[in-house]
Amino acid sequence: MTDPGERLRNSLAADLPVGPDFDSPIAMEAMRATRVLHAADQEPFPAPGRIRVVTVANQKGGVGKTTSTVNLGVALAMYGLRTLVIDLDPQGNASTALGVEHTVGTPSIYDALVGDNTLAEVTHPTTASPNLFCVPATIDLAGAEIELVSVVAREHRLRRSIEAYLHELPAEERPHYVLIDCPPSLGLLTLNALVAGDEVLIPIQCEYYALEGLGQLLSNIDLVRAHLNPGISVSTILLTMYDGRTKLADQVADEVRNHFGDLVLAAVIPRNVRVSEAPGYGQSVLTYDPGSRGSTSYVEAARELARRGAALPASTPQPISQPPPPPPVAAPVYPPPVGGPPPPVAGPPSVAALVLGEPATAPAQRGRHAT
Repeated sequence: MTDPGERLRNSLAADLPVGPDFDSPIAMEAMRATRVLHAADQEPFPAPGRIRVVTVANQKGGVGKTTSTVNLGVALAMYGLRTLVIDLDPQGNASTALGVEHTVGTPSIYDALVGDNTLAEVTHPTTASPNLFCVPATIDLAGAEIELVSVVAREHRLRRSIEAYLHELPAEERPHYVLIDCPPSLGLLTLNALVAGDEVLIPIQCEYYALEGLGQLLSNIDLVRAHLNPGISVSTILLTMYDGRTKLADQVADEVRNHFGDLVLAAVIPRNVRVSEAPGYGQSVLTYDPGSRGSTSYVEAARELARRGAALPASTPQPISQPPPPPPVAAPVYPPPVGGPPPPVAGPPSVAALVLGEPATAPAQRGRHAT
């Protein structure tokens, strides 16, 4: 098997002309930048057989979830595929990287989850590509997990918003890809994203710490598949922050590939300072430094993602119906009250409570200014 470093070098040199005019690193980088900047003039990525709703999740922070969501979204859009990025992280980093306003009061995903806004009302265009749109996240989203506790079918709120949005759009304007950027946790926001998605893309940092919490994430995905979203599956693993100077990166990459097999993309995302600098300018790395190694690697990852999507059957996932109400609980028989009413009895916990490990009852709080 080819080692990850060799795969990375091959991806960086892919499709580049060979000749005396391109025999230096600077010339190679200039050629890569030209190819990315003129993506519209090249062969577009193949469209998927159906709309792909991809949840980008990993409860560990700093593994490249937001970076991968943004740059894959930009690459897909630049190469001809309509893409919608939903920022479900209260930090709003994906919104920042796409140059979308996300200050307090901006129509955002919070208003679609907790309020009565439709997804179309909170969707904003981006400057990266006319094919790319973003639903931003504001700091209000930080309280959404508490405010959604008492909402009926709380774990289905995002899925129903996406389904209504897609239904309202004409067929020629519907996105090919919906990418959902999750927060670094396994809370109610991530649960909404797992119920809304048909696929899960897991970015894994090429370090051992990134593997420790992976089992819990996979267990939660299994719970969601069994009780809330039977169509969800892990379809893609993306290796990020690969440092070819260390043997550790190769060992982690080999371990991930041996365990997950074909789910792991051949493209590897290297450590690259340009990838980290780009959000400071409200850009993705593809527009900030299109000739960088990070830019080229994300283009190759997006191309591979698109080719896999083109092989999918042309079918539309069925919407999830209203979950059945919990079974009635027989009224308990209390002894005669002495100085007050009998204690309350909690009903059976919801499936979401089982997944999240939360108590059966919680305070009913809702609204932007709930306390």
